[in-house]
Amino acid sequence: MKSELTAALKNVLISLEYPDTPVVIQLPKNPEHGDFSSNIAMQLAQKLGNNPRDIAQSISEKLAKDFPHLVASAKIAGPGFINIQIQKEQIISQLKTILKKDTLFGRSELCSGKKALVEFVSANPTGPLTVGHGRGAILGDVVSNILEWNGYKVEREYYYNNAGQQMQRLGQSVQARYLELLGKPAEFPKEGYEGEYIIDIARELMEERGDSLQNSEGLETFIEVAEKNIFQDIKNTLEKTGLTFDHYFNEQSLYESGAIESVLDMLNDKNLIYKKEGATWFKATSSGRPQDRVIIKSTGEPTYRLPDMAYHLNKFERKYDFMVDVLGADHMDAYPDVLA
Repeated sequence: MKSELTAALKNVLISLEYPDTPVVIQLPKNPEHGDFSSNIAMQLAQKLGNNPRDIAQSISEKLAKDFPHLVASAKIAGPGFINIQIQKEQIISQLKTILKKDTLFGRSELCSGKKALVEFVSANPTGPLTVGHGRGAILGDVVSNILEWNGYKVEREYYYNNAGQQMQRLGQSVQARYLELLGKPAEFPKEGYEGEYIIDIARELMEERGDSLQNSEGLETFIEVAEKNIFQDIKNTLEKTGLTFDHYFNEQSLYESGAIESVLDMLNDKNLIYKKEGATWFKATSSGRPQDRVIIKSTGEPTYRLPDMAYHLNKFERKYDFMVDVLGADHMDAYPDVLA
């Protein structure tokens, strides 16, 4: 209704040979004054030097005459406001259109033909989802729905870190609980994962493998089983909300594909990394950040920044028109460096 009335007022200005002026339409504070109100006459008065009420009179008469199917009345108020009442038949027609379109009413094809990627939740497979993750899940899904509503082909993506020290600690935690269930001596790792779910995973392993893993020197089986178990629990939790993802992208694939090395080569070519105290640093200050950051520790283990850079470069290579990250509080420190 507002857009139709705006177009009608613009036509009236042209007919009356008034200067081209942006038409502003507002809702009156008092509904009794009409459905819409415009200060166009006062805007024109400043340009023409004429009495705004006289200009408002000319516009209101022309509007009612030329658009009787749309305008029931156009009255002047105060210093030159035009208060407009819409024809009831026009409102009924709009309501019929809304009812006919049902749940599709208001849907836009503004971005039709474009594709968007929304990455959200992205919790690591080291434990169950938290309420904080749930907040990100709902927010990401709502953003996805809004983009779809406006014509985008949206892909929902879940990225998870399944490499590095955290996975080692996860494997060690399960191994320790497994040995405890077998009545064997075990040292629980410092900063290990202590939730009940670790005991459940260890018990499942014991039921399936018996004591065959008690002398295992490697952690591969413990990590693999834990990751699979925890990630299935994450998926089940998300599906309870009706939420599914188009892609699950894991950090390990960035190492296997050579993407991590490619990022390091690119940063090196741009003179944006250097060695210091055995670690590899990103020269973040050259990109407007307040301080440089370690991207590979002296132990050889990458910090989150490096795989996250490689992951986002991968997103750009997939040529989306629009990309959204829904970040948690634990990303607040690192994401500006990744963007830089």
